[in-house]
Amino acid sequence: MKERFLVTGATGCIGAWTVRNLVRDGAYICALVRSGSLHRLKLIMNEKELSAVEFVGGDITDLEIIERILKGHKITHIIHLAAMQFPFCKADPSLGAAVNVGGTVNIFEAAGRCGIRSLVYASSTAVYGPADEYPDGPLPHDAPLRPRSHYGVYKQANEGTARVYWMDGGISSIGIRPYVVYGPGRDQGMTSTPTKAMLAVAAGKPYRISYGGRFGFQYADDTARAYIDAARVDFKGAEVFNLGGETVGMQAVIDAIEVAEPSSKGSITYEDIPLPFPAEIDNAPLIKVLGTLHVTPLVQGVAESIGIFKQALAEGRINPEQG
Repeated sequence: MKERFLVTGATGCIGAWTVRNLVRDGAYICALVRSGSLHRLKLIMNEKELSAVEFVGGDITDLEIIERILKGHKITHIIHLAAMQFPFCKADPSLGAAVNVGGTVNIFEAAGRCGIRSLVYASSTAVYGPADEYPDGPLPHDAPLRPRSHYGVYKQANEGTARVYWMDGGISSIGIRPYVVYGPGRDQGMTSTPTKAMLAVAAGKPYRISYGGRFGFQYADDTARAYIDAARVDFKGAEVFNLGGETVGMQAVIDAIEVAEPSSKGSITYEDIPLPFPAEIDNAPLIKVLGTLHVTPLVQGVAESIGIFKQALAEGRINPEQG
């Protein structure tokens, strides 16, 4: 196989969908896992697909392990997704910095030592400030960065790290900033509650989503495909792009849930509090680089998510309380 991928954060939501897509592409995948359960992967992949993945234990805070993996598995492509989520960085900022910032430095450093000249990594719209600090309209990818959280500051630091490795070492990179990602496996983080509502509906339970407003909504499958396409594109430089997504209001999400599961009508509600970021994000520069973006219609993505949850519940593969 000419393509040999290292995926960090492979047991997270976007990581699991990335691994699934790469397996179905027939690529070689080395999945770096620190510890814990493979439950998100098992939620969306069968045993045959999982058996095609080379799982390797390790931590991105250990530079020597990363370098050894890159050399030993003859890696050609890196998709770096490993990170501590927003609430965990808030709870333990020192550990969050070690993982999110130090770990990303290690990925770039190991890539350079092993002769890998490009990689893709996850940034976040958390690098931006509140909506009222920006002009109206879609927010461009080069808008001023004004993060209000440790998580956002760490992601901003990673974008700077990428630029330095390009300037000093010629390592190209594409950073992608998702917004609200939804779909099976999205069970952690500040914006995960719309997906938890879909799981609740699949289990026949009511649920109250923790926020409202308008936001860019992205199916996890589409998000994963964007990272894979970025890893394969011929790109020189160090740039960060907004992923964008379909801009929707929370009521549209609930409407899509009720279309997929009519019996849930009236059981899903939400707090009418908008997220602290601009509602609409411009993704035109990313489309220009990749050529296209995969966009699953909202109603289809929600219906697929609920269907996956229903099957997993029937087979006892998921806890309806935890996701």
